[in-house]
Amino acid sequence: MHVTYWCEMAWLPPGEIVESVVVGVEGRRIVEIRPEAPPPPGAVRLAGLTLPGLANCHSHAFHRALRGHTQTGRGSFWTWRERMYAVAEALDPDRYLALATATYAEMALAGITAVAEFHYLHHGPGGRPYADPNAMGHALVEAARRAGLRITLLDTCYLTGGIGDALTGTQLRFGDGDAERWAARADDLARAHEGEEDVEIGAAIHSVRAVPPEQMHVVVDFAHRHTGPLHAHVSEQRAENEACVEVYSATPVQVLHEHGALGPRSTAVHATHLSDVDVALLGGSTTHVCMCPTTERDLADGVGPARRLLDAGSPVTLGTDSQAVIDLFEEARAVEMDERLVTGERGHWPAAQLLHAATAAGQASLGFPDAGCLVPGAWADLVSVRIDSVRTAGATKASAVESVVFAATAADVHSVVASGRRIVEDGRHVLGDVGALLVEALAPLNR
Repeated sequence: MHVTYWCEMAWLPPGEIVESVVVGVEGRRIVEIRPEAPPPPGAVRLAGLTLPGLANCHSHAFHRALRGHTQTGRGSFWTWRERMYAVAEALDPDRYLALATATYAEMALAGITAVAEFHYLHHGPGGRPYADPNAMGHALVEAARRAGLRITLLDTCYLTGGIGDALTGTQLRFGDGDAERWAARADDLARAHEGEEDVEIGAAIHSVRAVPPEQMHVVVDFAHRHTGPLHAHVSEQRAENEACVEVYSATPVQVLHEHGALGPRSTAVHATHLSDVDVALLGGSTTHVCMCPTTERDLADGVGPARRLLDAGSPVTLGTDSQAVIDLFEEARAVEMDERLVTGERGHWPAAQLLHAATAAGQASLGFPDAGCLVPGAWADLVSVRIDSVRTAGATKASAVESVVFAATAADVHSVVASGRRIVEDGRHVLGDVGALLVEALAPLNR
């Protein structure tokens, strides 16, 4: 099916705002871009600024149930984690399907067209596998499809509750016993979705806390065998670094490097507390780094050296992580704003670089290198943002990118075409009232 869109303004390579752009879409792909062209008869008009699809490079969908509930009182990362375990304990495949569908639909409303789901809630209570050991993973794929997103399902290896500690309690639902058994299950998941263009099966090393170094090679081999992305939580907490150095005489980045887990298809998530050596290893291996500023602020993790990492060679991407907020414009500007607070200086990140992190760089880290750019042959992802809202009014062609990155919110997204399908029109998702979907999905989890 061929659809023609006419964009009032569009952000086109190599990073220019162009007015009056015709975009032809055939199936899931862009087949034509005509800048400065009059709107053809019958074209779908997209007001404001049209961008490539945004990529959410780090998501735990079930954490959406924590929003608001973990902001009461003081607490710490570790008390937050206990609340997260309580939510995980209440989920089964049906409940997870409902919650993830609503959460991904919220992402779609925010202009996200592809999501990397860092998936470790594999099994039933007590660690008992479901009749289909990948029932939870299949639920996430189905949820993304219902919401209209492409998904990179990062099947996560999670074997220990801390360095040298056995899994206990809810953590038993995360584990497969050892890396070989994890890989056997993950191979079955990959085979089940083989050839599906909108699904990428990748792998994740949960962290150095959760995967012993001698078993990391199995996860790395899986990613190489399936030519998929490989992600890992890295140095989110100082306590994680201290424990790692004490046991292995190396930082988490050094451990991952020594076991072959860094490289251009890899992503280090958070990378908050890094040494100079860590920055050089990540940058020198062109490992992506995913910053999740709203979660890192919410949990008082700290501010990672994003600019230094980019300058060293690491592409920087963005994620919503714990779903404290689902708004990649907020994540993007927070990278700059947080560095301003740390350094006392402005202007670390031009708006166009932050937008690149939210689009092309992010899509590449998810295994969709042919997305995140409005060119013929790319995935047909078109995200249109109002530039006449109370937040963006006053934007001009010269300032549109800055207005969107530094002032717009997810509420300013009014139209989303994802993989050639229009899933958001006039701010409304094809599934209907997403707020009502969330209320229904969250009700049994927040009693």
